[in-house]
Amino acid sequence: MRKIISLLAIIMLGINLLAQQDPQLSLNKYNILPVNPGFAGSNEAICTSVLYRSQWMGFEGAPKTMIFSGDMAISSISSGIGINILSDNVGFEKNMYLNLAYAYRLQIGTGSLGLGLGLGFVNKSLNGEWVTPDKLNNVPGASNPYTDPAIPHSENKYVFDANFGLFYRAKDDKIYGGISSTHLTQPDLKYESGKMPFIARHYYIVAGSYINLPDKNWGLNPSAFIKSDGRTNQYDLNLLLEFRRQFRGGLSYRFGDAIVVMVGFTTQSNITFALAYDLTTSKLRAYEKGSFEFMAKYCFNITKAGPRGKYGSVRFL
Repeated sequence: MRKIISLLAIIMLGINLLAQQDPQLSLNKYNILPVNPGFAGSNEAICTSVLYRSQWMGFEGAPKTMIFSGDMAISSISSGIGINILSDNVGFEKNMYLNLAYAYRLQIGTGSLGLGLGLGFVNKSLNGEWVTPDKLNNVPGASNPYTDPAIPHSENKYVFDANFGLFYRAKDDKIYGGISSTHLTQPDLKYESGKMPFIARHYYIVAGSYINLPDKNWGLNPSAFIKSDGRTNQYDLNLLLEFRRQFRGGLSYRFGDAIVVMVGFTTQSNITFALAYDLTTSKLRAYEKGSFEFMAKYCFNITKAGPRGKYGSVRFL
């Protein structure tokens, strides 16, 4: 079993290094800030969110992602600030992203446009066991893979990272959209045992709207999410049906990969919960049990207390 896990980790690491490196998510509507710093402050409130994803359940060493995000508007300087902490583990590779976001917000029509910049770092670490075909088959005299300087064993490196994005949001989400890019500098990871591939620059496009139905209690929220690293592309089309802007459910289709079932609920105290389950449509479905995702978000405003009232008694006038 240990050898099988090692092989699986090698395969999955290869996929992660050669294809898109930013984690794959389904609840993209609630995860804009980590990929677009222009989103910071667009809620005109203080918002925090936590998202967890378990991808390809049943696959040993499959990706697991956790994201914490927080942002707030600073209306006095027409700005927004935010923070993102992301942990993404796949096989024996562990990735940690941390960045701070700043967006300058311009009022355009009934909405605002954020011009954002994110700065931070990426930490990549490797800690696992590699095997060769000879060693896997117990061939006498099998070579040690670590004699090859191009094969890392246990590594831990930090690199500078930067993101940029534009995000527009109209009142009541009648229309919203943005374009952005992560890993602008395409940082290289130079391990002691050799140079690993750079972290590729990624490009994002997100767009959506809210459409009121004849019965004003109901509405449709269509949206699209596109991710690309310049070589491979991911396209997500989403449609949610909402009731009183409080209950929602719908489907998403990720081209060539999965159909996603999504449900959500917002409480009276403005806490939003959302769940997503991916039904894999690729050949990988024979080896895993789908993917699960959970998100919780809370937004609130801090209101300044008014001047303290005074009462004058006629006895002291």
